[in-house]
Amino acid sequence: MKKLVLVMTIISFVFIACGEKTEEVADQSKVGVALYKFDDTFISTVRAAIEKQNDDNGKMAALNFADGQGQQATQNDSIDTFIAQGYNALSVNMVDRTSAPVIIEKAKAAGIPIVFFNREPVEADMKSWDKIYYVGAKAEESGRIQGEAAAKYFKENPTADRNGDGIMQYVMLTGEPGHQDALLRTEYSTNAVIAAGIKIEELAQDTGMWQRVNGQEKMDAWLAVHGDKIEVVFANNDDMALGAIEALRAQGYFGEGGKYIPVIGVDATAPAIDSIANGLLYATVLNDSKGQGKAIYDITMALAKNEDPKTLPYTFDNGQYVWIDYVPVTAENYEDFK
Repeated sequence: MKKLVLVMTIISFVFIACGEKTEEVADQSKVGVALYKFDDTFISTVRAAIEKQNDDNGKMAALNFADGQGQQATQNDSIDTFIAQGYNALSVNMVDRTSAPVIIEKAKAAGIPIVFFNREPVEADMKSWDKIYYVGAKAEESGRIQGEAAAKYFKENPTADRNGDGIMQYVMLTGEPGHQDALLRTEYSTNAVIAAGIKIEELAQDTGMWQRVNGQEKMDAWLAVHGDKIEVVFANNDDMALGAIEALRAQGYFGEGGKYIPVIGVDATAPAIDSIANGLLYATVLNDSKGQGKAIYDITMALAKNEDPKTLPYTFDNGQYVWIDYVPVTAENYEDFK
C-alpha cells in the first residue's frame, strides 16, 4: 500500500509538471533560427547572444536553431520544416545570400516574416516584401578600420618598411568568395592605406574561407615564396589572422629575436583578444555579436507577435536595415572587450 501511494504521488507530480510545461510553451512564440554553420567562431557568438537575450526576457520564444553545415540545400530543408510547422518568425543567416529569393517566396506565401543577418541578401530581394529585415554591420567600415590600423603602424614604426622602398608590401587572406563582407573588407582596407598617403603593393591574395587552418596553410605558402618581403598581413576575419600568426611563429616571428609583422583581423573574438594581450595580433575590429544578437532577437520577436519593429529603439535604414557599428580594438583598449 505504501508503494502504491508513493507511485500515485509521483504520477501526480509528473502530470502537474507536464501541465505547467505545456502552458509555458503554449505562450511562447516559435522562432526558427537558421545558421549557415554552427562551428563558425563569430556565428557561434551571435547564437549565444540571441539565446542570452531570450533568457533575459523570460524565454518569450521557443528558439529552434538549425545548422546549415555550409550547405544551402541543408538550410533550405530546415527552413521548409520551420514553415511547415507554422513558426511565427524566422531569423536567417544565409549560406548563400543569392538563394534568398527561394526562402522569401516560401515564407511570404506562409505569412512568416524573416530577419536576415550577417549575410545580406541583394537589394532587390530585400525589397520584395515588407516583412523582411536585415541586421548586420557595414563591412566597408571594418575594412576602413583595418587599413587605418595598418597605416598607423607603418607611419609610427620606421622599421615596418623592411626594404626601405616606401611601399607597404602586404598579403591578404580573404573570406568566402562572393560574401559581401569579404569583398568589402578587402577593398576598403587597402583603400584606407592609400587614403593615408602610403603606397601599397599586393604580394599575394587568396581565400581562407574564414577558417583558421586555411589561414595557416596560406601563410606558410606565402612565407616560402615571399619571405621577408611581407610587411603587413590583412585577414578578413580573426580566425584566419590567428592561423597566419601560427605560421609566422613557426618561422621565428613574435619571439625573442624581435621579428615582427603586424597581423590585422576582424571580429574581436575571445581568442583574438587574448592574442592581442599576448603581443601577437596587432589589431582587430569588433564585430559586435552582442549588439547584433540583441537586435536580431528584438526585431524577430516584434514580428512574431505581429508588432511593428519600428517602435523599437533602432534606426532603420531604408526602413529595413539595422546597422551595428564596428569598433577598432588594439593593445590600447583590448581590455574593454574581454
